[in-house]
Amino acid sequence: MISQTVEYALRAMSHLASVHHAATSVEIAGATKVPHGYLSKIMRDLVCAELVRSFRGRRGGFILARDPGAISVLDIVKAVDPIHRIERCPLDEPLQTTVCPLHRCLDDAVAHIEQSFARATLVGVAGTGAPARGRGRSRRNPDGRANPGVADRSENAELSVRGDGIGGRSISR
Repeated sequence: MISQTVEYALRAMSHLASVHHAATSVEIAGATKVPHGYLSKIMRDLVCAELVRSFRGRRGGFILARDPGAISVLDIVKAVDPIHRIERCPLDEPLQTTVCPLHRCLDDAVAHIEQSFARATLVGVAGTGAPARGRGRSRRNPDGRANPGVADRSENAELSVRGDGIGGRSISR
């Protein structure tokens, strides 16, 4: 019912929710058993959807852009392989102005799945090991730079987003 791309994206996001540091694509691929090349495309889509932040450098990698409790499974699905609803009868019957009973039934099932995905959050699918954002993570990366994955509420620092040269985005202070 769900695509392999969605499955891989959910694995990658679950991994990011469970670690206390920026994770490289190699680390995520190894931990989730997702082919590295395919994971790169998925991570780019997740960055573009602003679910994940990326940053470069020796200590760079990927982090969640929001608290895992604020990211729904539907957010992840929409970022990588959106669910398509049935808006008209695919049989193109000239007298059929609305969705036929068969396709209404199918679309109702799709709507139910969509609602379930909207209610499920990353915390729920990542298991109990998901840390709360801002807790358990250092405000500094090992090289001394501010960790863009942790809100620095004391300074109300603004973050700027710039392209990272591969279709994603990175953030800096």
